[in-house]
Amino acid sequence: MQNTNSTSEAGSQLERKSVFRNVKMLVLIYIVLSLATVGATVILQDNHDLVTPTVWVRGIIVAFTSLLMYGFASSAAKGSPKGLLRLRIAVTIMVPVIVVFLALPDSIPMWMKIEQGACGLVLLRVMSIIYGRRVRQLFR
Repeated sequence: MQNTNSTSEAGSQLERKSVFRNVKMLVLIYIVLSLATVGATVILQDNHDLVTPTVWVRGIIVAFTSLLMYGFASSAAKGSPKGLLRLRIAVTIMVPVIVVFLALPDSIPMWMKIEQGACGLVLLRVMSIIYGRRVRQLFR
């Protein structure tokens, strides 16, 4: 017969995996958007109105951070408080940076503003989960 403590611990692990399954799926969407943007940048590179140096830099940075975020989410899903902290830091930095790029006129071409807006919405959802009460309870 299992004791209450190990049963509770197993329940917490299952709940954490369930919560972070959603987070990881959202981060995968962010990865797909980011890598598609890098792909579009390569395809459109000869059109200097659509692909500026900022598009290259921003696209590569976003793609790289999306991959890091997936690693952080995977670590948090396994119960790592450091993984959760790293994910929170990355998301908390990226969302305001996206807002700035969207707000500044001529910072990036419209096609990338649309992509960044979609990324921002995905990350806002991630943020709402990882800062939510349920995750706080799981990492007490």
